[in-house]
Amino acid sequence: MKVDSKNLAKIIADSGLVSKRDLTSALKESSDNLSIDLGEFLVSAGKISEEDLNYAKSHLLGIPFVDLTSEQIDFSILSLVPEPIARTHNIVPYKKSDVGLEVAMLDPDDLRAIEFIGKRLGVKILPRLTNKESIRRVLLQYQKSLKEEFGEIISKESGEILMRSVGLSQTENEDSDTLKKMAEELPIVRMVDALLSHAITQQASDIHIEPFEKELLVRYRIDGILHSAMTLPKRIAPGITARIKVMSQLRLDEKRLPQDGRFKIETSGISAKKVSFRVSVLPTYFGEKIVMRLLPESSKGFTLEELGFHGDGLEMIHRAMKQTVGMILVTGPTGSGKSTTLYTVLDILNKPEVNISTVEDPVEYQMPRINQTQVKPEIGLTFASGLRSLLRQDPDIVMVGEIRDGETASLAINVALTGHLVLSTLHTNSAAGAIPRFIDMGGEPFLLVSVLNVVVAQRLVRRLCDPKEKYFLSESEISDLGRQADLKRVVEVLKDEKIVGNDATIEKIPFYKPKASDTCPSGYSGRRAIHEILHVSPAIKSLILSRATTDEIEAVARKEGMLTLIEDGLFQSAAGITSVEEVLRVANE
Repeated sequence: MKVDSKNLAKIIADSGLVSKRDLTSALKESSDNLSIDLGEFLVSAGKISEEDLNYAKSHLLGIPFVDLTSEQIDFSILSLVPEPIARTHNIVPYKKSDVGLEVAMLDPDDLRAIEFIGKRLGVKILPRLTNKESIRRVLLQYQKSLKEEFGEIISKESGEILMRSVGLSQTENEDSDTLKKMAEELPIVRMVDALLSHAITQQASDIHIEPFEKELLVRYRIDGILHSAMTLPKRIAPGITARIKVMSQLRLDEKRLPQDGRFKIETSGISAKKVSFRVSVLPTYFGEKIVMRLLPESSKGFTLEELGFHGDGLEMIHRAMKQTVGMILVTGPTGSGKSTTLYTVLDILNKPEVNISTVEDPVEYQMPRINQTQVKPEIGLTFASGLRSLLRQDPDIVMVGEIRDGETASLAINVALTGHLVLSTLHTNSAAGAIPRFIDMGGEPFLLVSVLNVVVAQRLVRRLCDPKEKYFLSESEISDLGRQADLKRVVEVLKDEKIVGNDATIEKIPFYKPKASDTCPSGYSGRRAIHEILHVSPAIKSLILSRATTDEIEAVARKEGMLTLIEDGLFQSAAGITSVEEVLRVANE
């Protein structure tokens, strides 16, 4: 709930958690923009922890605060409040006693929900304040319990479709009208809705619907790993495909050529948000395979710190962003979070006084006040032609989705040289490797040294859940890691950023392993980036002019303090964010 900002500010001021100056600035920011909550602003700015904010609100409201993020709720208690009601009103039951039923809520002032549940169950409702993450975790427990029920619904409805299919002639061709009618059948609609909502609840990044000889396999990519979700009868594949094509405004009768589309849905409850689905349909031997990328359109952007930037690397990025000219490159394979990093930088730079334009393929997130152009090679709108046109639009900042060829590389350099800040991506394995790759594509070294500010390479690693298992590296593990990373440098950075004490050694630093729990079966939940951040110093510029190799550039960058991907991963492992095994898995792929 949104508590009174002035009263909340007084509680926070009395606690001494935030300086008077920071509090005054935050109050002004929240009063100028009514959509910004004072507490959320202080948390996002790093002025106060979410835990401290929750307890401040609890004290202000006179209602106990409960944290359910690591609690497993007995299903007999959970089922007292149906999942749709829990999701709609952000209210979950967690404890029952002779006194009454304790429920955790985001808004304890929601008297209608309290009265409704109290009358329905005939018990006294004891409201407790909680946070969004607690509600989300408990709702996931509903979903886990409902997984079998989902399977039964899908099995039953697919059975209905199979029964209808028996009456169809085996030689009947499925024309556009037949497919459209099939796509509008209630069982098909319910099944597709169930697949989409389940994927959103599981926080999947992609949905794969794959036809095989005798079955239709549905898989979700969660935290970068593909998981089988369910297997459906092959006979309902045309209906599922037709439904998704209708939602994506694609041709129903086109089965020979790939198609790309897009649609958007809006969820309700605690995770209320708009989610865009980027759809790719590809003909295969046994039918049409569909892959959907989920793109949540969150109103709250990330911060660079949330993405995993820290220490000197974070300062390099901020310095590069303050430049009005030059180039920032982000490199890495597909699915490594490059777009998210660039969008976060754009969100920070997105001020009323600047004109920002982008050329992308595809436009993954719509951003306010930013002019975004979708590449369409079939009509001649390429990255290069789009970039030329942008220059006539008086931009201050330009983002090029990807530099793929020499023409785009040369244009990007010229745009940066003529008084613009350019952001773009490259497909290379390391930060140092981006420079020779850029030159190979036709970028002139003497021009590149004038514009290139910083190069970021990144990968995504899975985050550890709480609780997690603490351990210390063995001698053999230290020896193996020492061949891949400069462990002394990692320890120095851990000391500089106050993660460990000044007397710490690699043998005495605790690391962490995943520990499975009912609420987090894999021991991991969510992802975070590890980075290599190469500052283009005078020494690096000299190497660029001499067309040095990737290894030569990386050697100098490491001497100047750059952490490699593995070293940054080890830093985050010691900070309890991920595991050493996860870092090695991702960095060595």
